[in-house]
Amino acid sequence: MSDQPLVTHIYTADPSAHVFNGKIYVYPSHDVKTDIQDNDNGDQYAMVDYHVLSLPEIGGPVTDHGVVLSLRQIPWASKQLWAPDAAFKDGKYYLYFPARDQEGVFRIGVAVGDKPEGPFAPEPEPIAGSYSIDPASFVDEDGEAYLYFGGIWGGQLQCWSSGAYEADKYQVNGSMEPVGDVRALQPRVARLNTDMKSFASPVQNLAILDIDGQPLKAHDHDRRFFEAAWMHKYNGRYYFSYSTGDTHFLCYAIGDNPLGPFTYGGRILEPVLGWTTHHSIVEFGERWWLFYHDTTLSGGHNHLRCVKVKEIFYDADGQIRLDP
Repeated sequence: MSDQPLVTHIYTADPSAHVFNGKIYVYPSHDVKTDIQDNDNGDQYAMVDYHVLSLPEIGGPVTDHGVVLSLRQIPWASKQLWAPDAAFKDGKYYLYFPARDQEGVFRIGVAVGDKPEGPFAPEPEPIAGSYSIDPASFVDEDGEAYLYFGGIWGGQLQCWSSGAYEADKYQVNGSMEPVGDVRALQPRVARLNTDMKSFASPVQNLAILDIDGQPLKAHDHDRRFFEAAWMHKYNGRYYFSYSTGDTHFLCYAIGDNPLGPFTYGGRILEPVLGWTTHHSIVEFGERWWLFYHDTTLSGGHNHLRCVKVKEIFYDADGQIRLDP
């Protein structure tokens, strides 16, 4: 598999890949040039719209379906259309996306379309009870749908540890997350209603445990959750994968229930060029594919990224490997 960007005419990142109607559809964020200096709050990621990409096969021609949703269409959003995801249920397609509201707080919105390539019409308000970033939808074989989300630092997940928004949480110790030998912040999950536009259950923590059944600790930056939630299913088991952020790994954990708990399984991908790492995993053509991004197209500019794809494999124990 050639290590080339899917497209080069625009900058793309955070690819959420799905198979709809026998084709691969990729829902990325759309990076844009900006003079904003890189910072831990992520202000340099100033995206204002979404494109949809499709391809009939891995390595085949990629179609850019153009802008399918823009910031000016979303009444409640003020800026930063970060990593999206999509889902299909009952004849409709749903685009989930984070954005800052008019008070600067990240919420998760949903837009609805009749085709996988859009366009998508946004709901007038964000999903009630939603917060933070990086929504990842998962529709199980029984029809139940879930939304996973969360991201620390600029993604504000650390501001919600009490269940209410606390803008300066953890800033007193010079960190934007817990430190030391305490439980790391955990991603969030909620079941979706049949309308796919609201939560059917309270938002809950998604536990990621070590091999001894203990929650990963805050000091364990090589394994703890930072952002970029993704869920897929392989051989009847659930795989929750994510980014470790400041250590730049893609990791995964395995469980028997979509609501957890999950046991840490290992790394999928080592650090790539660029600060962020964000991905999706999809089966197509009886093979499994990892969509991810780096900054090779822009020569290393952290906020100007490009989407790529490579094959992944599973060993006899269900562990993910990059080589057969």
